[in-house]
Order: sequence, then C-alpha cells, then structure tokens
Amino acid sequence: MGEVPDVVGPGLRVLFCGINPGTVSGELAQHFARPGNRFWKVLYGCGFTDRLLAPAEQWELIDYGIGITNLVARSSRAAADLDPSELREGAVRLDTTVAGLAPAWVAVLGIQAYRVAFRRPHAAIGRQPERVGGAGLWLLPNPSGLQARYQLPDLISQFAELRSAAWAGALGG
Repeated sequence: MGEVPDVVGPGLRVLFCGINPGTVSGELAQHFARPGNRFWKVLYGCGFTDRLLAPAEQWELIDYGIGITNLVARSSRAAADLDPSELREGAVRLDTTVAGLAPAWVAVLGIQAYRVAFRRPHAAIGRQPERVGGAGLWLLPNPSGLQARYQLPDLISQFAELRSAAWAGALGG
C-alpha cells in the first residue's frame, strides 16, 4: 500500500489529525477514502466546505483553510492494530508538524487514540486545555462508519463547534 500524503499548506485554520489511514485510504493515497466514512459529509454538513467533496478532491481542502494528517502514517485494517507506542510517537511527531505549519487549531479524530497518544486517559470530546505545537487543540469522534456510537447529526454538531471557534478567530488555551 502507498503512502497517504499530508494535505497541508500555509495559513490553515484547522488541521484534522486522523488516527491512521485505513486500507482503502492506503491503496488510493486519499484520506478518509472508505465509502462508509462520514468525514466528507460532516465537513459539508457543518459548513467547513460549501459542497460535498470526494476523497479524490482532498487537496481542495487547502482552499478552505483545512488540512489533514495522521498520528500514524502506516495504514491498517483498524486503529486497534496500532501499538500504543506508535500513537505516542505520533503525538510527538504531530507537535513538530504543527509547530512548522502553525495552524490555528488541531482537531484529533478519535477519542481512544487521543487518550493513549497524549496520555490523557480521561479526556472528553471538545476543546482541550493544552496546546499542540502552539495550536489550540480539539478532540472529536472518529467519523468512521464503524463508529456507530456517533450518528451523522451528532458528528455534524460536534464538528460545528470547532468550526465556530476556528472562524471566530478564537484560539485554544
């Protein structure tokens, strides 16, 4: 499987950070490419984008002030296939990446992965008290279709809170 490149550029308002690419994303070199993933629907539904983008259009996110990276670069069938040490190394790498890009916000998508990676076992959804690489930090549920606990309207509502903060110019911390 190929690499899934970071979708990044200068002046980002939000850098979304997934856990790691799934196998379909790895094969296509596109973020959130599995058909059941709701990431693209959520971005459109809460107003991050003005139309529903397809994974193949991921580079258009830069024009919206949005980027995408992952905690762990290697693809796998499920996030559960990752070792905790990989997640923790990913948090360190994310800090360095963010310091170089200087987005206003970083949004980690995946509660359990965040808790392990950042050693915050009781972290809850929403704005976090700490910063990463100088950016405000937000925790959101993973939009994977396998994450049945959160339905599309719930995801849209939670992502909309971040969008409001990011476009209001509010910084975390």
